[in-house]
Amino acid sequence: MQSRLSSPIMNSENFEDQIINLDFLQEFVDAPSPTGSEEPAQRLYRAYLKDIADEIHTDVLGNVDAVLNPSGSPRIVLMGHVDEVGLQVRYISDKGFIYFNALGGLDAHLLPSKRVTILTKSGEIFGVIGKKAIHLQESEERTKVIKTKDQYIDIGGRSREEVEKMGINIGDPIVFNDKFAYIGNNGDVVSRCFDDKVGAFIIAEILRHLKNENISISIHAVSSVQEEIGTRGAIVSTFGINPDIGIAFDVTHSSDTPGIKESDFGIKKLGGGPAIARGPNANPKLFDLMVETAKEESIPLQIGAYPGPTGNDARSIQMSRAGVATAVIGIPNRYMHSMTEIVNLNDVNMIVKLIVAVIKKITPETSFIPE
Repeated sequence: MQSRLSSPIMNSENFEDQIINLDFLQEFVDAPSPTGSEEPAQRLYRAYLKDIADEIHTDVLGNVDAVLNPSGSPRIVLMGHVDEVGLQVRYISDKGFIYFNALGGLDAHLLPSKRVTILTKSGEIFGVIGKKAIHLQESEERTKVIKTKDQYIDIGGRSREEVEKMGINIGDPIVFNDKFAYIGNNGDVVSRCFDDKVGAFIIAEILRHLKNENISISIHAVSSVQEEIGTRGAIVSTFGINPDIGIAFDVTHSSDTPGIKESDFGIKKLGGGPAIARGPNANPKLFDLMVETAKEESIPLQIGAYPGPTGNDARSIQMSRAGVATAVIGIPNRYMHSMTEIVNLNDVNMIVKLIVAVIKKITPETSFIPE
């Protein structure tokens, strides 16, 4: 019997053309990569692509750029950010409790009772986010959310000195302990950090499938950093690469759960296919190329309307230097910025197939200047 925690339980009819490496996906999303401390996941990314890419570069911020055909033209950058939301040690009390900052946008409702790992220079230290037991709470306390700044981590210490001797230092990053798992029978998977290691995973798979294709363009597959605090990695990496074309891959809110109105967010569901952004942040010719290619490949699309810059790396890619022809590929995601994000492997698979087909159509003569 297959374990639901270790083996995919999926609709075989919908997933019979699997082209993605599920073992690497699980290893990659389980690796810690809190904003500003993405090194563990970036080491895996480099190792996975070292025999695929022609060149691999890491810049001073920590962005990793894996390149195929570096002298080709035009240059296209595929970008997914590897950083995940997490926490940071801010203060250690005299009784040994650790107070923390949020790294990225976190819902304070979700934090109490979570298990965490503090990443120190001397190793990983386990802890829990504590909260007064319900028996001890006044009635008004039971209806209030404790502000993040007032929450704390318990690592079993009894004093500040003991905690410091364990190797805890101010500024140490912290991740949640929730891991990758399969859920249900429709190709869904759950993890704490699909936002956006699933996007970085997708571009690694695209590069792998293009390795032996006869392409004339140069492809830069960038696992970017610090997106959660202002697309900082994308700004630096795009400026350095100076691409002609850029495609950002990031999760997008699905609208197929209770409490979310499709009229507010559009129709986006797990397993419904790639979610493609349309609006000022998307080059119209590149958008049309994707739509045409999806029809030819019989890949369903979910179109999202974005009236301004998107909240991901695409906003920085598009505005770099003299401008970049940009597209945004969304991976439908439930429960974003939580420890239980859900994405669908069929969507991931279809995105890889679509972008491989799109890139094979681009030549040095292809123009993305609007007419």
